[in-house]
Amino acid sequence: MSMVTRELAHAPLMLSLDIGTSSVRASLFDRLGRTVKGAEARQLHGIRPAADGATETDPDALLQLVWRCVDEVMMKARPLAGEISAVASCTFVTNVLGVDEDGGAVTPLITYADTRAESEVTALRTEFDEAEVHDRTGCHIHPCYLPAFFRWFARNKPDLFNRVCRWLSIGEYLELKLFGEAAVSYSVASWSGLLNRHRLAWDEKLVASLPIRMEQLSSLVNANIPRRGLRPEFAARWPALRDIPWFPALGDGATANIGSGCISPGRVALTVGTTTAMRTVFDQPLARIPPGLWCYRVDRKRSLVGGALNEGGSTFAWMKSTLQLGDLSKLEPALANMTPDSHGLTFLPFLAGERSPNWAGHARGTVHGLSSATTPLHILRASLEGVAYRVAIVFELLCQVLPAKPQVIASGGALLSSPTWLQIMTDVLGQSIAVSEVQEASGRGAALLALEALGILGDLGEAPDFIGPAHHPDLSHHARYRKAIERQKALYDKLIPLAPSLSPLREKGG
Repeated sequence: MSMVTRELAHAPLMLSLDIGTSSVRASLFDRLGRTVKGAEARQLHGIRPAADGATETDPDALLQLVWRCVDEVMMKARPLAGEISAVASCTFVTNVLGVDEDGGAVTPLITYADTRAESEVTALRTEFDEAEVHDRTGCHIHPCYLPAFFRWFARNKPDLFNRVCRWLSIGEYLELKLFGEAAVSYSVASWSGLLNRHRLAWDEKLVASLPIRMEQLSSLVNANIPRRGLRPEFAARWPALRDIPWFPALGDGATANIGSGCISPGRVALTVGTTTAMRTVFDQPLARIPPGLWCYRVDRKRSLVGGALNEGGSTFAWMKSTLQLGDLSKLEPALANMTPDSHGLTFLPFLAGERSPNWAGHARGTVHGLSSATTPLHILRASLEGVAYRVAIVFELLCQVLPAKPQVIASGGALLSSPTWLQIMTDVLGQSIAVSEVQEASGRGAALLALEALGILGDLGEAPDFIGPAHHPDLSHHARYRKAIERQKALYDKLIPLAPSLSPLREKGG
């Protein structure tokens, strides 16, 4: 079991913080990476897109939720507080805010889903060879990354931009508040589009082309370099945490792989939360990244290769709300009884633009094939299938660098809360999908990496993986879905123009 009672928990314990796009969570894990029952806390929050494409939140309000979660866990864990040996953390990525010389936030926290920087992408693609940028940074040129964002912000909000002394992620901002100083992990930096993955240093060519200075970015550290010694106000608030190691924040996608047991190329993690990602971990540098995918970092030695969609649980939630479909428990039987791709609809699920594989940030959602016979349930089913088709395209690209038959491990509340959607994913991919039984994969992964850094785990493979039963595909459904994928690709080609640098992906990706 991935959860254990406090009486059976094996010391030492790790406190893990997980700052997500819809909630903040804090949990205690034991030395085997098992959640300690009754020592968890959660605070909900929302980051909603505005009509102009902005996706922002208040960074100080977000940190207040973190402090409350820590307060709650420390109160619940009082008898075990002395056994907490370190604090680990992970956050959603990419995100950025600007602070002044006193470390106070002068901008909102802007997230990866913000689409306003799309106007800067064309110029960047003109100035740079995107294939070279992709090889150096592991990232395509896209509004979700910082090069386009910095240019857009400087051009559109110059007064506010000029007030910024330093640019930080939310994990760095947390560290700055707790310790008075901050660095950024290779993991979080790799999601910025500004980290040279070969040298593990900020990419000088890109930074020189932007309206920022190198000294406005934090120094880079490996995942195993902690800080100690909380500032007085926090040392008084959490005395048991005052002098123990606090490890730098990591990208939650990287820790989700580790936490769900996907620590080698033989396993692929499929995570469907607010957004969707398919990723695998490599212990050695990848010489070539398939076009359309990204290559981020877990730490100095591990790379994370895969693709991500802006769509996922957010698409499901938007459909339910907009179509006024009501309770999921009542929808599930009706969805399950529908014949695959029987609604006559083709859905492009780009409500917040496209990331993998074609990186068309300007793309928008489309439903094609509506008729007087179409029902709201048909549209919902088409949206779930449409997201699954994009996952299948990413999987095809990822398989170029994977063993012949990798095992797919599913996690994420959006997918696992809908058995019908999980079966759709299985049928679309045409191979079995096992389910991770870990409730908090991202937080667990951060805790496991901290245990490894402390030498408590000699290797991540020593921790149990808690992988549950597999779901198997219906191959007749798979054949229907392959035709539907081609139909979706054809609609994409008609509606969504691509930059010349990405046009070769049309045959493989979009």
